[in-house]
Amino acid sequence: MVSTELVLICGAAFLWVFLILSLLALLMRLLMRLFPGLERAADPAVVAALTAVLGTLLPGTKVTKIEEKT
Repeated sequence: MVSTELVLICGAAFLWVFLILSLLALLMRLLMRLFPGLERAADPAVVAALTAVLGTLLPGTKVTKIEEKT
């Protein structure tokens, strides 16, 4: 039989963790708005990996532009 106190303690702990994680998410969002990331060029390793995969799947293809769509 489950004691009522154990259920209350687990519920309170769950709510506290949820609250703390929510506050951290809001803080991260605020920091990301205050300090936006800089636009970076494509990582050479990513370009090489994509070129290799596309060359394997579609022989004769040439990668000319890589864009990230959001």
